[in-house]
Amino acid sequence: MQVTPLIWLITIAVTILFFVYEFFAHVRKPHEPSIAESARWSAFYIGLALLFGLGIGAVSGWTYGGEYFAGYLTEKALSVDNLFVFLIVMAGFAVPKKYQQKVLMIGIVIALILRGGFIAIGATLIANFSWIFYIFGALLLVLAYRQAFSSHESNPADGKFMALVRRVLPVTDEYHQDKLTAVQGGKRFITPMLLTIIAIGFVDLIFAIDSIPAIYGLTNEAYIVFTANAFALMGLRQLFFLIGGLLERLVYLAQGLAVILAFIGVKLVFHALHVNELAFINGGDPLLWVPEIPIWFSLLFIAATIVVATVASLLKSRGDEKKDGRGQNHGGPVITAAPGNADSEIDQKGRPAAKSK
Repeated sequence: MQVTPLIWLITIAVTILFFVYEFFAHVRKPHEPSIAESARWSAFYIGLALLFGLGIGAVSGWTYGGEYFAGYLTEKALSVDNLFVFLIVMAGFAVPKKYQQKVLMIGIVIALILRGGFIAIGATLIANFSWIFYIFGALLLVLAYRQAFSSHESNPADGKFMALVRRVLPVTDEYHQDKLTAVQGGKRFITPMLLTIIAIGFVDLIFAIDSIPAIYGLTNEAYIVFTANAFALMGLRQLFFLIGGLLERLVYLAQGLAVILAFIGVKLVFHALHVNELAFINGGDPLLWVPEIPIWFSLLFIAATIVVATVASLLKSRGDEKKDGRGQNHGGPVITAAPGNADSEIDQKGRPAAKSK
């Protein structure tokens, strides 16, 4: 796939312009987006991503188009899982709804910057060390295991990293609109708003470790990796407000993602064996009998896994609702407060804490 520096510059510039427009058109003035507004913009960005994939297929060939769509689906699914953690973080810090857009916007920009750095590092490693596919494959298999058996009930707002941040930085115990710092008694403090952004930035770093090796298991083209990530993150803010309630019903999302990560991990190991250069494996010669999983199969497998996980989750949630008769979901993670609950309190240690229902 031939991508000139000019195309890279145009792509990065257009991506930046989209986020600048998002900020000035929707985020600059604090407000809670309506369902209709969120639905329109979510549909717009998903449609734009699909059109871009069709453009790649038409211009560069459908092998690359298939790689883009497989990468986009994987990154979008991982981004939805990312949203779930954002939901827990903002509930833990009790971010008022009208300020949640700003937190999400900054978090998404941080995610794109971090992933951009990982993409550049990954491309360099792949170009110079074929054995890196063994590392990526093993990493994804470990992450798949952790994903399958992990629980989203832990709150990053109360983790060791945020405890360290609170010890190092002076923290005020209340929000000052959407300001990141505030002056009290002649001394400058950071607000819970900045703490939330730091927590989400830390979460973004963890998720980048998942997403970049995963998509490099589907394509070696850095341009496809970047654009799939960019489109997966575009519209994520609107998707948060559109499916916020639905997130709690996706009880099998973690298991579905674990299956996808494990599949890509196996695909990477197969590819590593197929291009093997390590002396202690087959005398340093490639194992050409090892099958290479075609991209069309990867695309179908990923799409089918997402559909099965979603349908199974909704059926499980509906069954639980009928069973308990109260319309509550006992099959999924427990969220102690809706994001941005205006009635949330601030504890005495300067840590925003959401009220339990």
